[in-house]
Amino acid sequence: MRILLLGDFSNVHATLAKGFQALGHECVVASDGDHWKDYPRDIDLKRDFGLRGNFSFLWRLMKALPKFRGYDVVQLINPIFFELKAERLAPLYRYLRRHNDKMVLGAFGMDYYWAYVNTYQRPLRYSDFNFGDIIRTDYEAEKYRTDLIGTPKETLNRLIADDCDGIVAGLYEYWATYNAVPQLKDKMRFIPFPIHLPDTPFIAQEKEKLHLFCGISKNRSAYKGTDIMLSAAKEVEKNLPEKLDLQVAEGVPFAQYQEMMNSADAILDQLYSYTPAMNSLLAMSKGIINIGGGEPENYDILGEKDLRPIINVQPTFDSCYEEIEKLTLHPERLPLLKLQSAEYVRKHHDYIKVAQRYLDFYDTL
Repeated sequence: MRILLLGDFSNVHATLAKGFQALGHECVVASDGDHWKDYPRDIDLKRDFGLRGNFSFLWRLMKALPKFRGYDVVQLINPIFFELKAERLAPLYRYLRRHNDKMVLGAFGMDYYWAYVNTYQRPLRYSDFNFGDIIRTDYEAEKYRTDLIGTPKETLNRLIADDCDGIVAGLYEYWATYNAVPQLKDKMRFIPFPIHLPDTPFIAQEKEKLHLFCGISKNRSAYKGTDIMLSAAKEVEKNLPEKLDLQVAEGVPFAQYQEMMNSADAILDQLYSYTPAMNSLLAMSKGIINIGGGEPENYDILGEKDLRPIINVQPTFDSCYEEIEKLTLHPERLPLLKLQSAEYVRKHHDYIKVAQRYLDFYDTL
């Protein structure tokens, strides 16, 4: 099978491509590397600032267009799969549709349906756009709403979702969101995110001091809830300095981020999530405990009955403080949680197993 993956978030497509290739399929990734994270890709479509950057990007995109033909499957990371206005992506989507077989849309992050459904239908107890029946009105939630609802991005998302052959959700909450749209339910499939497992198995060791890591995305701290989690962690560190060591990384490239994370026992990530996303899963694969989203729905959609490695927190300062403090005061919990974290990713997110699930889905379209 020939597969083209367009765009990338959090290394999803680059990792998935390795899985397809390991299974003997041809796969090409064209993306901007997710901006400063600089994830690997076969065709570089990074767009730099300024007039020269714009011309360079458009020239490389025009040269790449003939290479975007003749695939069995084209999968888009998002309706905004390249750094272009929605109005310009619509004809590009139609070009892809004409010159390839199956089109698949990824429900992997911020898009119109994520913003609209969680603002007005609210199938989730909490999300980037709601706390129960209360609509979030912080700056970032309002910014994304304004950008995505009632705009050309909404038109593009609707066009692609209605026209494509299938939609894949990588997290429970994205599945629940798209599943709340009646005309899209039959196209939906939940497939876990892929993770390239470490070459050497994880071995748990007892520790007396908790090493806690927090990675901050540029300009997205409030949106991701990192501001609350980090504030709680700093307060615990202030009260228990001899038991907790906190390390923070902000806006660093992916390779450097991994190096900084590797020495951690636990990671803070995604306060408003029901499930661990790519950063958390990568950490867990190395035996690093995730403090973040681990709601019952996450385990249910995976069919996981035994492993409970994630320290689930509610989207409040008090919940974060309580869970970080408990883990800090009870380092004897670390070995089991670390072992379960690595086993959880091996069981559900191994990139080759996940790639096969994608191939099985493609065959049904």
